[in-house]
Amino acid sequence: MAGSARRGKKSARIEIIPLIDIIFFLLATFIMVSLSMTKNQGVQVALPGANTAQSLGDSQEMEKAVTLSVNEKGEYFFNKEKISAAQLPMRLQTYKTQSKDPKVILNSDGAADFKNVVVLLDEVRKVGIAKVGISTDKK
Repeated sequence: MAGSARRGKKSARIEIIPLIDIIFFLLATFIMVSLSMTKNQGVQVALPGANTAQSLGDSQEMEKAVTLSVNEKGEYFFNKEKISAAQLPMRLQTYKTQSKDPKVILNSDGAADFKNVVVLLDEVRKVGIAKVGISTDKK
């Protein structure tokens, strides 16, 4: 009789394997989402495509870079702030003096006039910033 009473009473048990599965799923989801998030400092433009497009590299290094953008209307942006062509040299000079290793990313709409992109590139060169990248989409 003592043996049958013991079999009838079950002790509460926490199953840990499903809990571990859920935690690994959440961890993997968090990692995938955080890797897919890129910090875009420029305004949204329809980038031209290039077959040789490459990743910008270390995201922490690119956070320090300034994004100069031209939209299809020919408006200039310093990161997300709209500026005029006359303000651009002063802003770039200020950025160069404040940064140890200044980097600039040119971000232009595919429909933008090329002369506007050349104006940006020319101003960056006049200031003396050597590290310049052009943002494109991979075809």
